Amino acid sequence: MTWTVDEQLALTATEAVAAIQQGRLLATDYVATLLARAAALSTLNALTALNMEGALDAARRIDALSTAEKARLPLAGLPVVVKDNINTVGLQTSAGTPALENFIPKTNAPSVQRLLDAGAIVLGKANMHELAFGITSTNLAPHAGPVRNPYDPSLIPGGSSGGTAAAIAARIAPAGLGTDTGGSTRIPAALTGTAGFRPSVGNGGAARRYHDTNAVVPISRTRDTVGPMARTVADIALLDGVITGDTALPAVSLAGLRIGLPAQLWEGLEHALARIARDALARLEAAGVIFVDVDMPDLITLNDKVSSPVALHEPVDDVPAWLVANDAPVKTVVDIAVRIACPDVRSAYDAIIADVFASQYEAAMNTWRPQLQQLYDATFSMHRIDALLFPTTPLAAVPLDEVNGSSSVTINGGEPLDEMSAFLRNTDPASNAGIPGLSVPAGLTKDGRPVGIELDGPTGSDRRLLAIGIAFEQVLKPLPAPVL
Repeated sequence: MTWTVDEQLALTATEAVAAIQQGRLLATDYVATLLARAAALSTLNALTALNMEGALDAARRIDALSTAEKARLPLAGLPVVVKDNINTVGLQTSAGTPALENFIPKTNAPSVQRLLDAGAIVLGKANMHELAFGITSTNLAPHAGPVRNPYDPSLIPGGSSGGTAAAIAARIAPAGLGTDTGGSTRIPAALTGTAGFRPSVGNGGAARRYHDTNAVVPISRTRDTVGPMARTVADIALLDGVITGDTALPAVSLAGLRIGLPAQLWEGLEHALARIARDALARLEAAGVIFVDVDMPDLITLNDKVSSPVALHEPVDDVPAWLVANDAPVKTVVDIAVRIACPDVRSAYDAIIADVFASQYEAAMNTWRPQLQQLYDATFSMHRIDALLFPTTPLAAVPLDEVNGSSSVTINGGEPLDEMSAFLRNTDPASNAGIPGLSVPAGLTKDGRPVGIELDGPTGSDRRLLAIGIAFEQVLKPLPAPVL
C-alpha cells in the first residue's frame, strides 16, 4: 500500500502502530515523513534535538521483524517525542537551560525505556519552558527560544511541556511524553487542541503511577510526574498501558454517568472560552451524562497554602540530588541559577536559593495538603461522582512575549493578572492533591484558539478516567488540524 504524506500525518498513534504491525506501512517511511515534517516546521521551535540517524536505524530494525514479532510489540515503530527534561540515552537532556546544554544521560528514564521496549522510536527531544518553571514555553533566544502554537504562531502553546504539545498538534509526531508539576501536560494540551494526562501521584509509594525518580530534571518530588500526551485519549491510554502494564479499560456508558462541576473552577472564565466549554457540556448532557453542581469553598485557599511552599522548597534538595545521581556537569542549585536565561525562571530560583518557603513547608505537607486531599475525597464520595469536569484553563492561548518570556494577562478586560497564576488556577489543585487529571479538546473559539476541558478523578482511578475521556472525545470529536 502506498501512503501519501497527508495520510501518514493524519494517523493517530493507535492507527500508525496497527498499520506498521500489519505490514501496510513501513516504519522507515513513516519516520522519514515525520522527520521531514519536523524540518519543514522548524520555525515552531517545538524540538530541541532531532534523532535523525537513531530514529531511522530503529525504524529499519522494526521493518526487519516478522509480522508475528511486530505483533508482540504494542508500540511497534511508533515515533514519539520526549520532553527535554526526561533522561534519554544518546540525546540531550538540557531542561531548556544553559547550564545543562548538551548534557547526555547514561540511562533512560523508566517511562522512556518501557516505550522503547514496546517498539517505540524516539524522534527527538521537545522544547519546554526553561527548567519546567513556567506555563508559556517562551524561552529567550539565543538559548532554546520560544515554542510557537501551531494554531497561531504568535500565541503561546502553554507549558511547561509546550514543545511536546506543539509537535503533536503540528503532526510532527503522533504522541509523546511531557511532565506535569502544576499543569504542565494539561495546560499545553488545552492550548494546542491535544490531549494531556497527569497520572496519579498520591502520597508517593504504591500510589505513584509512574516511577521516574532521579530520571527527570526535578522541581518537586511531591508533585512531579511524567505524563503521556497525544491527539486522542485512546492514544494516551495506549502509552499509559505500556508504561504501567495496566492495559485493561473499564466499560463506560455515558448514560447516567455522574460528573461534578466545581463552582470555583467555572468562575472568572474568558467569555470566548466559556462558550465553548458550555457547549461541550450541552453535547455531553445530550449523550446522557448527568452533571452535578458541587461546591468546594476551600479549594483555592487550601491549594494556595500548599503550592509555593512545596514547589519552591523541595528543589533545594531535589535538584542537587538529580545532578549528582546523573553525573551532570554542574552539581548545585546555584550552578544552575547563575546561567538561567529567562527572567521569570531566574526569579523562581532566587526564591529557591533563599529558601523563602522553608518555614511554611511542614504545615503545607502535614496540615494543608492532607486537608486538600480530604476535600477531594469528600466531594467524590458525597456527590457519588466519577470525576470533576471544568475548563482546563480560565482563558485560551494569549500572545507570547519574546522580550520577557512571561507577562501579565487580563480576562474580559479585567485587572492585570500574573500569567502563570492565571493559567495554573484550575490545574494546580489536582497536582497538589496527587489525583489524576486529563485534558480533552472541547473546541475552537471563533478566532481559532483551542479550548480544553479537564477531568479529575480520585487517586488510582486512572484507567477509568481515561475510559471516560475516550467516551467524551467520541461525542466532542477531534479538532481540525492547524493550517501550517
